Amino acid sequence: MTPLLRLDAVDTFYGPIHILQGVSLEVQPGELVCLLGGNASGKSTTLKTILGIVQPRNGTVEFEGEDVTRRSTSDRIRRGMAIVPENRRLFAPMSVLENLQMGAYLHGGGTKEDFDRVYELFPLLHERRAQLAGTLSGGEQQMVAMGRALMAKPKLLLMDEPSMGLAPILVERSFEIIRQVHESGVAMLVVEQNANVSLSIADRGYVLSTGRLVLSGPAAELREDEDLRKAYLGR
Repeated sequence: MTPLLRLDAVDTFYGPIHILQGVSLEVQPGELVCLLGGNASGKSTTLKTILGIVQPRNGTVEFEGEDVTRRSTSDRIRRGMAIVPENRRLFAPMSVLENLQMGAYLHGGGTKEDFDRVYELFPLLHERRAQLAGTLSGGEQQMVAMGRALMAKPKLLLMDEPSMGLAPILVERSFEIIRQVHESGVAMLVVEQNANVSLSIADRGYVLSTGRLVLSGPAAELREDEDLRKAYLGR
């Protein structure tokens, strides 16, 4: 099967600083993959490289079997990538409905079916559709951010630190929502520091450390990996 997303031996630099060092990873159609690592491990740079925000010096980025390494970010979004950014980055002075419409901007603002799909996953958003996004709680804002990304009808949904800034009780709820979105048929790459909860819902995982992939494999196996437990699970 052709991977939906494939990074092959990617080297990414910020000026003279070598950030990603030979990173290779894959996401298959319909798969949920987590990319784990601590601060300054290269997780966010990996997402920026996937989206074309930064260009790798070496290696390739492929989407649906096509080399998109030199393609623009907007081109990749049109092809079917979408992101839920770190800290959600909603349009706070705009309503929930207007935020969702922004997610479908490249698709003409969204059809009734697009909205119905999002409201089915997140009934609360229908109830709050006229409320200003900036007045919602952190967990509710996470729903808006995910709904906004889904309005683009992505083939691959990228998530950057979905648990960041959420109370522990909301982290579990957030990942339950991620699981529901995945079960609706969307392939996902979830970038996280919270290894335990990420691996509990993922199919496979990768672990980054100072720009290098140091571990990879089925999520169930990584949860039992002694090195991973010591480094990320605190046990």
